[in-house]
Amino acid sequence: MKAQPEQRAVVLGRYIMENKATVRSTACRFGISKSTVHKDVSDRLKKEDPELYRRVKEVLETNKRERHIRGGLATRKKYAELAEQKKYGRH
Repeated sequence: MKAQPEQRAVVLGRYIMENKATVRSTACRFGISKSTVHKDVSDRLKKEDPELYRRVKEVLETNKRERHIRGGLATRKKYAELAEQKKYGRH
């Protein structure tokens, strides 16, 4: 994504708001690093659009509070798939 950092911060912020996205999923979607997303939405966005910054911060705080749940679900899925493969003799 080639854009001025301030413009990119607003685009990333809107994406996070519209999709309730995580920093990781946003970085993946736009092909940039998690560090860049975090820098844009925590520093640059605050100066560029304070209201959007506040709303994005709420989404990211919610994601942070729920990450242990997503991690647990991912682990559960992983072991269910491994059990399924073992059951049918696939590796």
